[in-house]
Amino acid sequence: MSLDKNSAPIVAPAKKRMSLFAAILLFALGVLSAFGYMHWKPWPKVNGDVSSAPAGNVAETKKEPKILYYVDPMNPSNKSDKPGKAPCGMDMVPVYEDTGSSTESMPPGTVRISPEKQQLIGVQFGEVSEIPLSKTVRAVGRATYDETRIHHIHTRFEGYVDKIFVDYTGKLVKKGQPMFSIYSPELVATQQELLVAKKSADLLGKSQFEGIGSQSASLYKSTRERLRLWEISDQQIKEIERKGSPIQSITLYSHTDGFVVARNVFAGHQVKPEMELYTIADLSDVWIIAEVYEYEIQAMRLGQTALVTFPSFPGKVLTGKITYISPELDPKTRTAKIRIELPNKDFSIKPDMFANVELKSDFGKKLSIPQEAVLDSGSRQIVFVAREGGYFEPRKVTLGPKVDNRYIVLDGLSGGEKVVTSANFMIDSESQLKSATGSMGAGEHAGPEQMPADSSAPTADHGGHTPKPGGEHAGHGR
Repeated sequence: MSLDKNSAPIVAPAKKRMSLFAAILLFALGVLSAFGYMHWKPWPKVNGDVSSAPAGNVAETKKEPKILYYVDPMNPSNKSDKPGKAPCGMDMVPVYEDTGSSTESMPPGTVRISPEKQQLIGVQFGEVSEIPLSKTVRAVGRATYDETRIHHIHTRFEGYVDKIFVDYTGKLVKKGQPMFSIYSPELVATQQELLVAKKSADLLGKSQFEGIGSQSASLYKSTRERLRLWEISDQQIKEIERKGSPIQSITLYSHTDGFVVARNVFAGHQVKPEMELYTIADLSDVWIIAEVYEYEIQAMRLGQTALVTFPSFPGKVLTGKITYISPELDPKTRTAKIRIELPNKDFSIKPDMFANVELKSDFGKKLSIPQEAVLDSGSRQIVFVAREGGYFEPRKVTLGPKVDNRYIVLDGLSGGEKVVTSANFMIDSESQLKSATGSMGAGEHAGPEQMPADSSAPTADHGGHTPKPGGEHAGHGR
């Protein structure tokens, strides 16, 4: 076939366009095939067969809990079917449908909190455990005289001081040391009676007349006894009898060891029995008077060992014992005085020195919980017990004394249980909210008792808001 020379240029461009189109089509198919291969996943099988579901990842969507209504966070009895602002100015709080296990069979006020929410609000736990407990009470004390070792010097007759042998305050005296000498007309007269009675007893003691000898001996004996009662020693009485004449100025001696803390006698003074001439204090033992707070008194007992240190003697620890606990409190400081007896043989402890007192009480093995677990309303104590599945049960407990940072448990808990020690106020709010929005309406704190709903009842103070009058404690007031 012959071709026209003029038609050849027309056919050639048409073939080129067809070839270019085919090349583009093949490239596009190749790209689509590669993309499909990279993103292809097998269809899910149903009963062993490939279903007709479309290719791709079938995402499982988590069903969100349904919102039933909204409540006022400060007064749960105020409900609304729409979100908004509560009368208190806070946002209304949604109440969700309970999609988990029912809490109807659990104690009233039990709430369930998801692990995510527990982590968000910072829930922490402590254990109810039986452990040895001991408490150390520290107090500040002051050294003073042992009142049972203070002696007051008097005469038992009137007279005039002749000489002073203990002549200044603060002097250390020993038992039997001369204190002062005194002239007393009454004492001289009694000495003369003694000499006459002795002479009569000597002359008439062997008389043949019945009764005369015994009367003379009785008079002599009574005169000697009078001098003894006036604190004239036997040795002085023998000296008077030996001399055969009265001693004009007689010396009186100390009856105890100690320091002179007061002196009211001087040479030439006229003295009478009612006058206090010297005060002598024995400092071989001293008292430490310390004050402890009323909640610490229960850890005190008579005979308890006390460790005492003094700022004046760094590093020196002395051991004493409690010998007295005051039966009354100071109404201003709410403290009670305790007395610790401390040996002081070297007289290094001076009265009015400050002391630091440490008292340790051993309670033995006791069931106890951390103090942070307790919500105290004043009338009762509540703890939240952690149960399986994220449930928290409010439990009323009876507590004993607080020992450092733990409370002794008397009733309400068993060993091994877990209690909430952090974020328990928030859990308490959730518990109250559930109780208030339940079928019985607003009620008492989750517990064995329930109260009828009362929209005017003050609620607990959560979030820093001031509760209405009548609330007991943040988290438990009603």
